[in-house]
Amino acid sequence: MRQEFEAMAAPGPEARQLHDLLVAVINATGAHLGALYLLDEDQKLLLMDAEQGFPITIARAWSRVRVNGPVPVAVALRERRLVWLANQEELARGFPGAALALPYHFSMAAAPIRAGDADWGALLLAWPPGQAELTGERRQLIERTCHRMGTVLSDAAGRGQPVKPHVRPRVISPYRGRKIDPDAGMAALDCLNGLPEGYLALDLEGRITFLTPPAAELLGDSPSRLLGRRAWEALPWLNTPEYEDHYRAAVISRETTSYTARRPSGQWLAFQLYPAPLGISVRVTPSTMARDPGHLMPDPVVADSRRTASSTLHSMLQLASSLSRAATVQEIVDLVGDQVLPVFTAQSLSVLSSDDGRLVVLGSHGSDPESIKRFNDWSRAGRPGAKGPENAAEPRFYASRRELREVYPPVVDDPTAACAVLPLATQGRPFGELVIGYDRPHHFTQDERATLTSLAGLVAQALDRAKLYDAKHRLAQSLQESLLPRRLPHIDGLDVAARYLPATRGMDIGGDFYDLISLGDECAAAVIGDVQGHDPTAAALMGQVRTAIHAYAASGADPGEILAHTNRLVIDLTPNRFTSCLYINLDLHNRVLDVASAGHLPALLHHHGGATQLIEPPPGLLLGIDPHAEYETLQVALPPGSTLALYTDGLVEAPGVLLDDAIADLSRHLAGLARRPLQELADALIAPLSNVDQRLDDIALLLLRSLP
Repeated sequence: MRQEFEAMAAPGPEARQLHDLLVAVINATGAHLGALYLLDEDQKLLLMDAEQGFPITIARAWSRVRVNGPVPVAVALRERRLVWLANQEELARGFPGAALALPYHFSMAAAPIRAGDADWGALLLAWPPGQAELTGERRQLIERTCHRMGTVLSDAAGRGQPVKPHVRPRVISPYRGRKIDPDAGMAALDCLNGLPEGYLALDLEGRITFLTPPAAELLGDSPSRLLGRRAWEALPWLNTPEYEDHYRAAVISRETTSYTARRPSGQWLAFQLYPAPLGISVRVTPSTMARDPGHLMPDPVVADSRRTASSTLHSMLQLASSLSRAATVQEIVDLVGDQVLPVFTAQSLSVLSSDDGRLVVLGSHGSDPESIKRFNDWSRAGRPGAKGPENAAEPRFYASRRELREVYPPVVDDPTAACAVLPLATQGRPFGELVIGYDRPHHFTQDERATLTSLAGLVAQALDRAKLYDAKHRLAQSLQESLLPRRLPHIDGLDVAARYLPATRGMDIGGDFYDLISLGDECAAAVIGDVQGHDPTAAALMGQVRTAIHAYAASGADPGEILAHTNRLVIDLTPNRFTSCLYINLDLHNRVLDVASAGHLPALLHHHGGATQLIEPPPGLLLGIDPHAEYETLQVALPPGSTLALYTDGLVEAPGVLLDDAIADLSRHLAGLARRPLQELADALIAPLSNVDQRLDDIALLLLRSLP
C-alpha cells in the first residue's frame, strides 16, 4: 500500500519547495511526525498533500479533514491560530474523537498556512511524549515555516499555476537531500550479522525490510518468506492485536516497547522495539530472564494495560456509534454505563448538571438512589464544595475515599471508594460533570485518565444533542398545542370527540388539524385538513388556515365559498405549500350536511343501526395550487343518532396497502364499534397507531354524533 502512495508523478517545483520546508521544520523542531494539508478547490476540505512518519493506515484515515470538523488542523485553520496540545489528556479534552482514534502518547501542534488574507492549508507536527514544549523559538520556527509555505502557494496561484493537493499524500523521507555512504552501510550490516541476537527492521507499515540470519533462525522461517511481509501476518503466532498495538505505540509515540511471545515449538522469545527514522528496529532474543521457570514473561501491569487499551478503544468506538442514536439523557447514561463500566471495572456512573448554580445528579447508572438523594440535598443546601472545586474545568481523579471525602463530604456513608470526576463541556462552556465510581480504591493510570477524558468529551457532545432534542421537542409540543383547539365548543344536539397523534420522526410538528366552529343555534361547522410538510412552516400555515376558515365561516358563506377564499389566502401566504381540507356545515335542525372538499379524504357517516356511508363531494384542487379554483358543495342527510368521522391520511395510509382498501377497513372498524360512547370510539379507532414506535405521519381524527 505504501507503494501506492509513492507511485505518483513527480511533484512540480513549488510542491518540492513545500516538501523541503516540511522536512526542514520537522528536523529543526525535533518532531517525529509531520503532515502538510492543503485546501481543496471548494475550500471545504483539508487534504493531506505530504507526510512523514505516519503509517499508511493512519495517514489514510486522516488524509481528508473537513474544515468545519472537530480536528486540530481544522480548528487551527478556522480560528487562524496555532493549536498546541501538550499530551494525550489535552487532546482528549479538546478533541475526544481524535483521541480515541489515536490512543497513543505524543505532543501535537497544528498551525494555519496563510498569506495575506488568504487561507491555504495547515501544518501538523508531533513529538514524542515529554520531549517537547512550545518554546518561543519552536513557535517562531513553525509560524515562519507556515508563512513561507503560504508565500509559495500564493505566488504559484498568482502565476496561474496553483499547487493542487494530491489525491493520496506523498511520503517524504527524513533523509531527503542527504547522501548515504554505502560502505558505512555494509560495515553496519556485517556488524549486526556477527552478533548472536537477532535483529530486524520494520518499515512504517510493519513490513520486514531487513533481518539478520540469527533473527530468521529464532523466528523459525526463511528470510525469503519473511522479507517484505508484515511480521504479524508472516508469523501466525504473532498475529494478535496486542502485538500490533506494541508496534503502533512505538511508531506514533516513539516509545521503546517490549513483549514476549511463544513460538509453536514452545520456545519463548523476547522482542524489544526501538523507534527509528523510517520505522522500527527490533531486537529478538531467547527469553532467559524469566520470573517463573523457563520464561521471560512481560510485566503483568504492562501486559494488562496493553490488552485493556485495545479493548477500551474497541468499546469507545462502539459507544461513539451508539451515542449518535441516543436521544435522551437517561438513554445516554444507560449506554455509557452498559458499555464502559465493565471495561474500566467501575461500578457506577452519574451525570451531574448545574441547577441554580449547584451540581445535582441528572441521571445515573448503578448508583444507590439514597446516595443520589443525599448528594442532591447536600448540594441544594449550598454546602461548601457543592459547586465543585475551583479547578472544575479540569478532570479530577480521587484514588481513595479519604481524597474524595475532602471535596465531597456526603460520601462518608457512600460505597464509592474512588472516582473520576470529568467535566462536561461543549464549545468551551462547562455545563456539568461525569462521575465514574469504584467500590474500592483505584489507581488511575495515564492511559485511563486520557481515555476517560475522551469519554467525557463524547458524552458531552451526546448530552448537548439530547438537550437540543429535548428543547426542540418541548417547542414542537408547545407550538402544536397552541395551534390546535384546546377545547371544542359545546353544540346542543351534538356529541364530539377529537384525537391528535404527532409523527415520531423529526420535530414532532405536523400540519394535520381539525376544528369545530359554532355558527349559532343548532348549526356548526366541522373542519379537518392536512398542510404539506412536518416542520414549523407547515405548523404556522396550519394556524393561518384555521384562522381564515373561522373568519370566513362567521361571515355566513357556504362551504365552497369558504374553501375558495381560503385557497387564495394560502397562495398569498405560502406559495408552493399545499393543503387538503374538508369543510362540513351541520344543520342540526333540518338534519342536513353541506360538504365541500379541497382534495381531502372522504368522510364516513355511520347510520344508527345501519350501514356506513362514504361522503365524497365533487373533488376540488388542493388549497394553494390555482387562485381561480372553485369548490362545489354536496348536501347529505344527517339522520338522528348517526356518527360522522373526519380523519387525515395518517390514520389509514400504510406501506403496501391501497388507499381505497384502507378506507374500507376503517369503515368496517367504525361500524363494528359505533355503539360505543364517542370518547371510547375515538380511542379504539386510534389505538392501533398510539403505541407505534415509528409514525411517519401525524394523525387527526374528529368524530361527531347527532343526538336523537
